[in-house]
Amino acid sequence: MGLRVCLVTPFAWSRPHDVNEHVDGLARELRALGHDVTVLAPSTRAADLGAGRRALLDGVAAEVIALGPALPVSRRSRIGVPVGVRANLALALQRGRFDIVHGFEPALPSLSYLALRDSHALGVATFLSTERLGYPPGKPQRERLLSRIDALLATSPEVAAAAAVRLSGDYRVVFHGVDPELFHPEQKRKRIVLEWRPAQRPLVRSVLRELRQLPEWELVLVRTKPLSGRPTIPRTLSDRVSVRTARDGAARAALLNEAAIFVPAIEGLDRVALEAAAAGAAIAAPPGLRSQPELAGAATARLAEDRVLREREGRENRKRAEQQTFANLARGHDELYRKLAKRRRAVGKADPLAGREWIVCDLHMHTSWSHDCAIDVPDLLTHAETAGLGAIAITDHNVFGGAREALAATTSLTVIPGEEIKTDEQGEVIGLFLTEEIPRGMPFAETLAAIHEQDGLTYLPHPFDRMHAIPDAATLRRHLDEIDVFEVYNARLLFDAYNDEALRFARKYNLTIGAGSDAHVLQGVGTGALRMREFHDREEFLASLATAQVLRRPKSLLYLQSLKWAAQAKERVR
Repeated sequence: MGLRVCLVTPFAWSRPHDVNEHVDGLARELRALGHDVTVLAPSTRAADLGAGRRALLDGVAAEVIALGPALPVSRRSRIGVPVGVRANLALALQRGRFDIVHGFEPALPSLSYLALRDSHALGVATFLSTERLGYPPGKPQRERLLSRIDALLATSPEVAAAAAVRLSGDYRVVFHGVDPELFHPEQKRKRIVLEWRPAQRPLVRSVLRELRQLPEWELVLVRTKPLSGRPTIPRTLSDRVSVRTARDGAARAALLNEAAIFVPAIEGLDRVALEAAAAGAAIAAPPGLRSQPELAGAATARLAEDRVLREREGRENRKRAEQQTFANLARGHDELYRKLAKRRRAVGKADPLAGREWIVCDLHMHTSWSHDCAIDVPDLLTHAETAGLGAIAITDHNVFGGAREALAATTSLTVIPGEEIKTDEQGEVIGLFLTEEIPRGMPFAETLAAIHEQDGLTYLPHPFDRMHAIPDAATLRRHLDEIDVFEVYNARLLFDAYNDEALRFARKYNLTIGAGSDAHVLQGVGTGALRMREFHDREEFLASLATAQVLRRPKSLLYLQSLKWAAQAKERVR
C-alpha cells in the first residue's frame, strides 16, 4: 500500500534549479512505485499560483501545488515567509494528511524549514549543498527542528559533514539522481563541454591553451547558473568556442549526449557531472584540481589525444551513472519511508475496561525518600485520598524505599511502585510496577532493559524539558519500541511549550501517553494526572491507558517551588 508523501522545495518551481530537478525526478519515480506524492513549492508564474489555490480548496489533490510567490532565498537571507504563504502551507499540511513530509534544503529560511518544523507527519530532510546551512541561527531552534526530523539525508559525505556541524545526527548519503533516457550516449563529436564559473578563470584558460593544439575539437562553455557572466574568448579560437546557457536538464542533454569530454567546474553542480557521466562522456577531473586548476587542461588534452582511453572512461562513467538513476533513488527512499512508517504504533479501538469506573491517577510524584522532597509517605497517601485520586505512582529519585513503604501501608489508593532513575548522559527514566531498586548511572538502553527485566513498564518523564537533563531526539527515536508510556504533561515544567512538544511527539508516533504532577510538596499532588478506567494490575493499567484523558490542574509554579524550598530549608535546620 502506498504512502501519502509531501516533498517541499524552497525554490521557485517555475524556474530551473538543480534542487527542483532532484525533487521532480524523485516524485515521478515514487509515483511509479504506487505512492501518492504532492510537491509543495513557491512559484513566480501567476497560472501556477491560481492552480495552487484551487488545489488547496479541492483537498490537496494536485501533483504540484504552488503555495505563494517566490522570494529570494540564500544562506544569508533573513526574509520571513509571508503570512499568506504560511497559512497556505498550514492548510496543505492539514488537508493533505501526509504520512511523510520531506523537506529539501531546510537549513534556509523557507517553506522546507517551516514544513518540517510545523508538520505532525514523519519528517525527512535532505541537504544538497554546503552553501545552504545557515538557518536557523539559534541553537534552541535547531534542536527543535532536529526533534521533528526522523531521517537526515545528504547528497555527499562533504555535505553530510558540513550539515552535522549545525544539525547533528546520523546522515545517510544519497545520490542526486539522473534520467538515463534523457541523458544517454549518442554519436560522439569532438566536443568538449566545460561548466563555466566566473571565479574559475585559470581552469578555463588551461583548457583554452590546450585547445590551440587540438585543431579538430570544439569547446562549449556552459552556464548552469543565472548571472554567470560571459567568458572572454580569444579571437583565434572564436570559431571553435561557443557559450551556451543550459540551466535545465533538457538543454544540457542536447550538449552532453554528443560531447566526448566534460570538464566540471571546481565549485560546479554535482548533478551536471552525473549527467555527463550518464551521457557517456569522459570526465576531465584529475586529483588536485581544486588547488591546481591548470591540471584540467592537461587531463583534457590527454583524453582528446587517446580515443581508446576516452571511450573506455565514457563506458565506465555510463555504467556508474546507471546505478544512480532516479528510479534507484526512489527505491531507496521507498525503503526508508516504509521503515519510518513502522515507527508509528497501531491504534486499538476496543476498550476492554469499558464497564469500569473512571478514576484519577497521578503517575509522577515524590516522597521524603527523594533527596529533594520532604513529604512523608503516610502524609502523601492521606492527601491523595482527600484530593480524590484513585491511583498514584511513587517515583522517588534513584531509590525504591518510598514505593515499598506505600505498598505496605493501608490505603484505598491503588499504588504503583516506581523509581525515577538517572541515566549516565540521557536524562531520567521512570520504571513502573517494579519489584526492586535499579541503580543510577547506567546507559539509557541498559536502564530501559533493567526495567523490563523486572516486567516493569518504562515511563519517560518530561522528555523535552530543557531545564532538565533529557535524552536527545535521536535517542528517543532509536528506543521508541522500548518506551511503554510517554509523559505528555508534567505540572512542574517552567514552560508549557515543553509539554506541547511532548504531546506532538507522542501523537506523531501514536505513543501511549502519561501525565503526572511531579509533586515535591503536598499542594502539587494531582496538578497533573490522567482520567482513566479503574485497574488492578499491570495489564489492566496498560489497557486503561489506551482510553485515558489528560487532566491539567495547574497551580503557580513559583508557589509550589517556594514551598519545596521552604520544606528543604526546614529539613536542613532540623
